[in-house]
Amino acid sequence: MTQKRREFSPECRGEAVTMVIVESRPIAEVAREIQVNEGTLDTWVSRY
Repeated sequence: MTQKRREFSPECRGEAVTMVIVESRPIAEVAREIQVNEGTLDTWVSRY
């Protein structure tokens, strides 16, 4: 059984990065809130 990969729009990614950078929230906390892997969110933040 295969799972379909979720895709996140650039706007969604931007909002998540903003929560981490501007609001100074931990990556782990934001990742749990938006239900995405911490490593994925860390990549988005690094690319920003």
